[in-house]
Amino acid sequence: MGVSDNSTGLLLAVLSSGFIGTSFILKKKGLKRAAASTGFGAGHGGYTYLQEPLWWAGMITMIVGEAANFVAYAYAPAVLVTPLGALSIIVSAVLAHFLLKERLKRLGVLGCVSCIVGSIVIVIHAPSEHTPNSVQEIWNLAIEPAFLIYVAATLSLVAALVMHFEPRHGQTNILIYLGICSLMGSLTVVSIKAIGIAVKLTLEGISQISYPQTWVFVTVAVLCVITQLNYLNKALDTFNTAIVSPIYYVMFTSLTIIASVIMFKDWKDQKASDIVSEICGFITVLSGTIILHSTREQEPSSPPGNVTWYDQNPIKSVEEDEHLITVHNSDYFD
Repeated sequence: MGVSDNSTGLLLAVLSSGFIGTSFILKKKGLKRAAASTGFGAGHGGYTYLQEPLWWAGMITMIVGEAANFVAYAYAPAVLVTPLGALSIIVSAVLAHFLLKERLKRLGVLGCVSCIVGSIVIVIHAPSEHTPNSVQEIWNLAIEPAFLIYVAATLSLVAALVMHFEPRHGQTNILIYLGICSLMGSLTVVSIKAIGIAVKLTLEGISQISYPQTWVFVTVAVLCVITQLNYLNKALDTFNTAIVSPIYYVMFTSLTIIASVIMFKDWKDQKASDIVSEICGFITVLSGTIILHSTREQEPSSPPGNVTWYDQNPIKSVEEDEHLITVHNSDYFD
């Protein structure tokens, strides 16, 4: 039963990565079109992208991917499902190469291969899912001291990032936007996993709808998702997609695994060798994302010949408004 559940979760996670990776590109193109037509992008507090059909196409694609991911968490542990999000980075990088002209270098291919190899190692050594018998059992896990400490620390960090760091450094430091997304995302995942298990039990004839804990998890998930989307849009509009995707993956996955291990105790019954193998697989995936990141940063600052800097770097967005020139992707410069 555990093997069957893991296989189902694995398939859904792979499909989810394909949809989510595609959604990054569609939303990026929509954000660029909206910013070009109004001169006021999401990175500066604008919301004109809501009128852009391409952005909504990306949003729908992401919803489909997240729905598949939602169901995957009901069948497989987060330690298995979450790292497979690396596949979305590969999809995003390849599509960005062809559709956004964000060049994928040869070394970037090695990064993609590393992500795939690491994902395979994680899948082989992933623990089997142990489905709780009720949402009340999940709630008891959520109110244990260790997880409550994690929640308190997470919300404190988010509050500091939103109120202090984001107004001052949000446009120049990508870690601020993605830190908020990732911290809230870890809470989103554990909430969605609880909801998914509740839905699964309900479909099996053990109704969980009447339990107030189910609706608490739903409320938390909705609030966290809204916060994530808001700051993810700001990150996508301000920084290069090739940089956003891998950094977001690294931060989100690391924090999600920590939250899941604390709350659901995914590694409780595993052998030390399996845990070490999973960690090694995860490090391999992280290495792949770092390689992808570094290769996309190595752009020539002084291209040879008569080719202009802007022709060589079509992925950099420059907006000119009379006397003000705002250069996005300031992280490009050391």
